[in-house]
Amino acid sequence: MGSLTNGQRLTAEERRWVKLLSTLNEAQARWFVADKALDLGRGGVSHLSQVTGMSRMTITKAMKELRGRGALRPAAVGRIRRAGAGRKCIEESAPEVTTLIARIVEETTAGDPMSLLRWTSKSTRTIAEEVARRGHRIDASTVGRCLHDLGYSLQANVKTKEGPQSVSRDEQFRYINRLVKGYIKTEDPVISVDTKKKELVGEFRNPGQTWRPHGDPIEVHVHDFPHLGRGKAVPYGAYDIARNRAVVNVGISHDTAEFAVESVRRWWRLDGRRLYHDARRLLICADSGGSNGPKLRAWKLGLQTLADEIAMPITVCHYPPGTSKWNKIEHRLFSFISLNWRGRPLVNYETVVNLIGATKTRTGLRVKAVLDTGTYAKGLTVDDQALCDVQLRRHTFHPDWNYTIESLTS
Repeated sequence: MGSLTNGQRLTAEERRWVKLLSTLNEAQARWFVADKALDLGRGGVSHLSQVTGMSRMTITKAMKELRGRGALRPAAVGRIRRAGAGRKCIEESAPEVTTLIARIVEETTAGDPMSLLRWTSKSTRTIAEEVARRGHRIDASTVGRCLHDLGYSLQANVKTKEGPQSVSRDEQFRYINRLVKGYIKTEDPVISVDTKKKELVGEFRNPGQTWRPHGDPIEVHVHDFPHLGRGKAVPYGAYDIARNRAVVNVGISHDTAEFAVESVRRWWRLDGRRLYHDARRLLICADSGGSNGPKLRAWKLGLQTLADEIAMPITVCHYPPGTSKWNKIEHRLFSFISLNWRGRPLVNYETVVNLIGATKTRTGLRVKAVLDTGTYAKGLTVDDQALCDVQLRRHTFHPDWNYTIESLTS
């Protein structure tokens, strides 16, 4: 039923009709109005159309239904209108509109034109306005329906372009896999290491939602200006692949090679030494960038010191450039830390450490977190003489990515 007419003065009886009509479905309403129109006789259709806002055509058709011999019932179970009744959709009444929408979207379409699903950067409301400007008045929901029929959908960007790939990429993965299996078989530790994204510490918004009393959200700063907070947290994780355990060293300074080595050292002291007291060697799987990159002299020099401390050789295998997402620590540890603190402002370093340490999964992940208050200076250089003291043995296969640092005390 159309909108009710409020501009004219209604009789008490007509006001009762309007009140009753608001409780009826479309079929019942048109039959009721048609019955009243029949009672009024000549001019009844026009008058009731003005009173109720129902179209003259709808009232006239309902009058024919009342005069007919058949029973009054919807055309099918669950339907109000008979099949095919009601206003024709724009695709049928003006098929050129669909073509026009497609043309407008083509102007700003992104992605592969041969794809079955394409996405548009224009909103349905904006497209509806553009269609209206070109001569057809439609609403945003109609545009959405037409776009769906045309094979479009709303899509986010997809990270698939990893940049130039090394010809040895797959071979390196297989090489790492063989070493990992060998170390696990002999019960020697294998850890995956990396630095999680630095986090602002203070009353800043943390993406996600958490359960709170209704109307009582946690209030945070409007802007994420560093000077409003307490500093930055630098979580460096060491994930034990075989035992599904991790130690996260939360720094407050810079993410340097010295900090990375100290994080591995803390893993050994907190977990590794107890779990692998009979170990003879250590394997570290790391990215090819950041504070533990294969070209960093300070990283190798620090590992030499650590190898001497733990009295065992340390082997490092780097993932090829552009493949950091394959590092197990990313999806077995860091992703769950992010889930655990979603919607929780990291108001101080104690909160950061506690939330990381409380991270658990159904598969048995357990995490220890410690705060590292040390200061790690950037830009420290390692001269050639110091590098010569490193007992570095490069592997035959891709020696830049795979090497072992022998211990002088083992």
